[in-house]
Amino acid sequence: MKKLRVLLVDDEIMLREGFKRLFDWEAHDCEVVGEAADGMEALAKLDTLDPDIAIMDINIPIMNGLKVIQLSRIKHPDTAFVIVSGYDDFAYCREALRLQITDYILKPVNYEEFGACIDNLKIALFQHQSSGGGDQREERTIHGITRYLQEHLAEEVSLSVLAEEFHLSAQYISQLFKNEIGVGFLTYLTNIRMEKAKQLLLSTSLSIAEVSEQSGYGDYRVFTKVFKKSEGITPSQYRRDFITAK
Repeated sequence: MKKLRVLLVDDEIMLREGFKRLFDWEAHDCEVVGEAADGMEALAKLDTLDPDIAIMDINIPIMNGLKVIQLSRIKHPDTAFVIVSGYDDFAYCREALRLQITDYILKPVNYEEFGACIDNLKIALFQHQSSGGGDQREERTIHGITRYLQEHLAEEVSLSVLAEEFHLSAQYISQLFKNEIGVGFLTYLTNIRMEKAKQLLLSTSLSIAEVSEQSGYGDYRVFTKVFKKSEGITPSQYRRDFITAK
């Protein structure tokens, strides 16, 4: 499956670095192809890179994010824009809705919510590209399932649990993941659990056992084994490397 190309627009370099380091783009079939720190640079990067997704702060120098989106809509009608802003203001939200923004996320960014946003956006984009809009019922179903998984990540989740919860067959849900997201259910679940674990390792002082539990692994030894297979290093080493790099 083709990776979605992402442009990050924010004048705060630490926020851009946070997006790159704390969010697992690979797990969501995305890659960051460029960055911009002001409105004029954002317009130029949109023209040269033509990204699938632009993560856009509103309050950026020279030209604000909403103006950038307004000006780039004609040239880039298929680019999906996600606003990330410190403003919880109705006027901004209303203007964002008028410009058909895909989502409006407040700072500080909750990467779990952001992951669900990207997953939903990815499904919609792939469906639009492959079938001119796709089956809306299947799209709504997979949206509901991925949101459920994010909200119940620490629990025992399986295809049979989802089947009971959504009144669908386990086989249908399994096929839905392959058709709509491009990976199997277990691969997807492992990816979002690893993403959750990495966020907890870097942003909290929880023990490895506690991180394991909150990521959905009752046995921290199993968690450590899965983490090492996914990331190439143990959870402890991942945390140490981040602290050393700071």
